[in-house]
Amino acid sequence: MPIFDFLSGQFIDVIHWTDDTRDTMVWRFEREGHEIKYGAKLTVREGQAAVFVHEGQLADVFTPGLYMLETNNMPILTSLQHWDHGFRSPFKSEIYYVNTTRFQDLKWGTKNPIICRDPEFGPVRLRAFGTYSVRVIDPAKFLIEIVGTDGEFTMDEISYQIRNIIVQEFSRTIARAGIPVLDMAANTRELGKLLGKEIAPMLAEYGLELPELYIENISLPPAVEEVLDKRSSMGVIGNLNQYMQFQAAEALGKDGAGAAAIQAGLGAGLGMQIGHAAAQAGPWGGPTQVQSAAVPPARQMPPPPPVEHVWHVAENGETKGPFSKAALGRMASQGGLTRESYVWTAGQDGWKKAEDVMELAQLFTVLPPPPPGA
Repeated sequence: MPIFDFLSGQFIDVIHWTDDTRDTMVWRFEREGHEIKYGAKLTVREGQAAVFVHEGQLADVFTPGLYMLETNNMPILTSLQHWDHGFRSPFKSEIYYVNTTRFQDLKWGTKNPIICRDPEFGPVRLRAFGTYSVRVIDPAKFLIEIVGTDGEFTMDEISYQIRNIIVQEFSRTIARAGIPVLDMAANTRELGKLLGKEIAPMLAEYGLELPELYIENISLPPAVEEVLDKRSSMGVIGNLNQYMQFQAAEALGKDGAGAAAIQAGLGAGLGMQIGHAAAQAGPWGGPTQVQSAAVPPARQMPPPPPVEHVWHVAENGETKGPFSKAALGRMASQGGLTRESYVWTAGQDGWKKAEDVMELAQLFTVLPPPPPGA
């Protein structure tokens, strides 16, 4: 057997990589002694790039396609080796496959709350989280800056660093945006785009880009959210006195046993009153000689106390008050309140003239009419 045929069988002549891990970013083609046969076939699939490193120096980067490793398609490596077209000996180089597809559904989030100044609530602490995707756009730079000589580089090895960059830029972006906390939910898309724009130059130095970055939620601390819920509830309730009366009536209607007991009590009281009247009338309709003991009437629940309104008065474009009805009566007697004055109280539909409000119209009926000749 000729010696050349023996050497041809000792070196691999087909170089390729198929990834089934879904998280490998860089994989080094392993060959004992890193001996690559001249004229070998190099297969680079879609979503991959092949980087040649010769004697510690980056030589060539191959995009998707099928290549014959010869001097005509390896100009940089040829100049390093000073090859000619007749040289057919194996050469020693390292081949790194770089995955250039998107790595999606990666998580990011603030480890500690971010303190910022809200125009409505003042200093607040915020937390945020979301997802992002990353992709290698410059295989050579990524290999030099991040991977080095690692034979198998996964996404987990760099995801922590990317998350730190996102959180750092998010803190700066949210502090400079000046968006109120209550409006952030409506601006997460714009904030995500702004955040991605700020991060792009930093990741480009590593040969990476973020095609997508989403802010899923921005939240306040639980204690602040609880107070905010109470504030919202107060706004929904409106008039507190009317709400309490409604709650009492609703509870009475829902409690079947209580309603039955009240009905039984009313029926018993009515029966006792009928019996007492019959005993007084006697068997023939007249008064009886034997008077029964006095039976107290059934107890009735007192009506709820009237609601005391307080009023605001509009004067020269300003609001004054609140004033009680008695105070408004004194103002009416002194001329400080007229029929044309605009007043408002809780539950009233807008400002109204004092003479159009039934409760206040009577304040002007007790005043004497203007004197003759006035």
